[in-house]
Amino acid sequence: MVHSKVVIIGSGPGAHTAAVYLSRAELQPVLYEGMLANGTAAGGQLTTTTDVENFPGFPAGIGGQELMENMRKQSERFGTEIITETISKLDLSSKPFKMWTEWNDAPGSEPARTADAVIIATGANARRLDLPGEEKFWQNGISACAVCDGAVPIFRNKPLYVIGGGDSAAEEAMFLAKYGSSVTVLVRKDKLRASNIMAERLLAHPKCIVRFNTVATEVIGDSKPNGLMSHLRVKSTVDGKEEIVEANGLFYAVGHDPASALVKGQIETDDEGYIVTKPGTSYTSLEGVFACGDVQDKRYRQAITSAGSGCIAALDTEKYLSELHEVPEPAKEKI
Repeated sequence: MVHSKVVIIGSGPGAHTAAVYLSRAELQPVLYEGMLANGTAAGGQLTTTTDVENFPGFPAGIGGQELMENMRKQSERFGTEIITETISKLDLSSKPFKMWTEWNDAPGSEPARTADAVIIATGANARRLDLPGEEKFWQNGISACAVCDGAVPIFRNKPLYVIGGGDSAAEEAMFLAKYGSSVTVLVRKDKLRASNIMAERLLAHPKCIVRFNTVATEVIGDSKPNGLMSHLRVKSTVDGKEEIVEANGLFYAVGHDPASALVKGQIETDDEGYIVTKPGTSYTSLEGVFACGDVQDKRYRQAITSAGSGCIAALDTEKYLSELHEVPEPAKEKI
């Protein structure tokens, strides 16, 4: 069992930004990046994104995988210890906090590490629909983030589709309308779940079409390696009639699942599972535990906002640790 001042659990922009700041503050952070934690490679959701064009500092854009590799190298450069293991159990009931990896979490086993502070940066995963063709055309026509991918050349002036009926679907459709030739929103039921004002805006948009009582059943496209999506099979939920429509892009707006199972029941989360933090900070409901990135942000979910929250988490943690290890005044006099 090894003790550290601070452990970061995660591998995305929030985790690595926190690591860089804490390393430069000489707090010797340890970062557990996971081994396919929650089914995602180290680096998080960005590893499934081809072109990132809205992260500052890269005028020509950068691949998501490359961006995360650069962040990892920067963390290592300043001295972060990166461990490619998944934290499978976390005990926050007493201090120091205890954690186990998937290799040593058998009942009765000693924790792999303890820490004075923990930063949870485990992210979130976009919900998928497991449609036939989804795996092949993921990031080759299918995306779960219009803001991230909507401006990519393969979508420009092309017919695009969005699946979802809430505010997120409406927002994504209207955003995509700036780039696509048309945007069709598929809604399973006969009405939108979106707020009245968002529904009115969507229905009034000249480039947006809403197809109620309709679901997607198959994604179709070029069968060659890295081939692009070209069509979508859709089905009426009323009479079961199917048709194949031209579609060069499909965007999921059916929600995300925060990877917060590690802390469930130990710190406050909202009804969707996102970690609740004090506004403007990374402080959770438990002293010494901080959260950053998509595991606590269900609104923006962008690489740049995740990185910013990682900075906040590092600074909050540094302040907490300085107060925790501060020598009391009477003791100072005796030294």
